[in-house]
Amino acid sequence: MFSLPKLPYDYNALAPYMSEEQLKLHHDKHHQAYVNGANAIFEKLDKARKENLDIDMKATLKELSFHIGGHLLHSTFWDNLAPPGKGGGKPGGAIADAIQKEFGSFERFKKEFTQAATSVEGSGWAALVVQQCVDRPLIMQIEKHNVNVYPAFRLLMVLDVWEHAYYVDYKNDRAKFVEGFWNLVNWDYIDKTYKLVK
Repeated sequence: MFSLPKLPYDYNALAPYMSEEQLKLHHDKHHQAYVNGANAIFEKLDKARKENLDIDMKATLKELSFHIGGHLLHSTFWDNLAPPGKGGGKPGGAIADAIQKEFGSFERFKKEFTQAATSVEGSGWAALVVQQCVDRPLIMQIEKHNVNVYPAFRLLMVLDVWEHAYYVDYKNDRAKFVEGFWNLVNWDYIDKTYKLVK
């Protein structure tokens, strides 16, 4: 069973780029809903197996994938953020070298990631991922929580661009939210995650 992770900072720590009200709604309501949804499906599967009941496996597994994806992406998202002054700016360490090698410059990477985030269709995510066999950081667009995923690629950095991530602070201005995100990126955490994959 899944549980909602505790945030690594206070609810008001990400202001002015993410308000306390927005963060509470996003974490306590929306993320909790994916945890609850996945756990309810686990219970449904357990009951069906115990009582030998028929269930619609296609629909059940699709819904489970949606909720698990939502939970894992959000869990990564919280760790990818740091309060202003501790987050933002340019990366250092191994991830900075990898970005430089792959994209030619941090500015080019930031431009491509921003375009991925602002153009993902419907509700979705932009992600920076890596996989040992490919040995290069790649940008991935994820629709919903589980569509267009590169299987077995490790999430390094994710940005939630569902409207629930920004509607209190930015209304429907996704681009303004993405711009604010760059002030909160926890490059130390991302660099540590990258080194675990390498």
